[in-house]
Amino acid sequence: MKTHSLHPKPRVAVCALSVQTTNDKTRLMPAGTFHAPRGAAEGTGPWHLSAEAAQAIIKLAAGRSTDIALDYEHQTLYAEKNGKPAPASGWLDPRSLEWREDGLYGSITWTAAASAAIDANEYRYLSPVFPYDANGVPLDLLHLALTNTPAIDEGAAQLAAARMAITHDVNDDAQEIDTVKREQLILTLDLAAEATDEQIDGAIAVLKAKAKEADEVRQSLELKEDAKATDAVAVLKHAVNNAAKPDMSQYVPKAAHDEVLAVLRTGAAANEQAEMDRLIQQGIDEGKISGPHYVAHLRAQGLAALKSYMEDAPVIAALKAGQTQTQGKQPKEDQGKEELTETQLAVCKAMGLTPEQYQAAKVEGQS
Repeated sequence: MKTHSLHPKPRVAVCALSVQTTNDKTRLMPAGTFHAPRGAAEGTGPWHLSAEAAQAIIKLAAGRSTDIALDYEHQTLYAEKNGKPAPASGWLDPRSLEWREDGLYGSITWTAAASAAIDANEYRYLSPVFPYDANGVPLDLLHLALTNTPAIDEGAAQLAAARMAITHDVNDDAQEIDTVKREQLILTLDLAAEATDEQIDGAIAVLKAKAKEADEVRQSLELKEDAKATDAVAVLKHAVNNAAKPDMSQYVPKAAHDEVLAVLRTGAAANEQAEMDRLIQQGIDEGKISGPHYVAHLRAQGLAALKSYMEDAPVIAALKAGQTQTQGKQPKEDQGKEELTETQLAVCKAMGLTPEQYQAAKVEGQS
């Protein structure tokens, strides 16, 4: 859990130094022990600025991203109350701070109006606003003002103190984040906890080099894969373009092919039927097939079954064509019963006989 117990409660003070335009740096805070001018609202000193304390202020200022503003009569602190503008009288380069034997110095760029006012002796003092600790040691430089009355009231002092507190919180947060990032970085790089900045930078450089090498390998592989794909496409196109064209004279339209196939199927069926007729007649003649019912049965079995039957069926002599149990002779009771001619039928009619009576009389006459 983050706390700020190490930081003292902000105390804000102002002091006054004579000011004049110069090409040299301007003294911002005096060295050693100094007091607030009469009328200062927050603290009367004494304050103590040593070289060590000045270096801490210089380090804080170097971390600023913008110049430190100078105004007139600390109007920046009163603007929220009185609603008046707070024009800048100049700008202090925070990276120009320098410790000298007699105090803290910095480079100020004055506005034209402020420079003219200083030269005209309209403003005589430079008043810095700074926080300090319980021992009266200045901790930072918040801003400065051209003034003839280097004292601020309590409300403005509290506002400056609040701004100072925010500044310290931000710096502390940044320092803590930097510390956490450093620890995470050391862990990620698999370095010892006490690794120096040079070791960390070296490990990062190695990691970047490996990453670059891996990226180059990946790009090389991608190029090779692209080249292979391009070659494969080229080969395929070449094969397609150079494939032998089919000789269409060797082919017939599908409709014609289907028509011929239908004819062949019809002819095959007709041939099969003719073959079955031939085999059945052969079976009848050879005495292997008897009666129309058995013929229908054999037709239903198909040609293959019929052929098999013809190979294995026994010959029945009584069924062979031209052979009967009477050796081809009509039974005695049927002898003479051949069909009558028209003349014989006319005789039967004239004599009042039936054809059977006529046949019987004829047989008796032949006996």
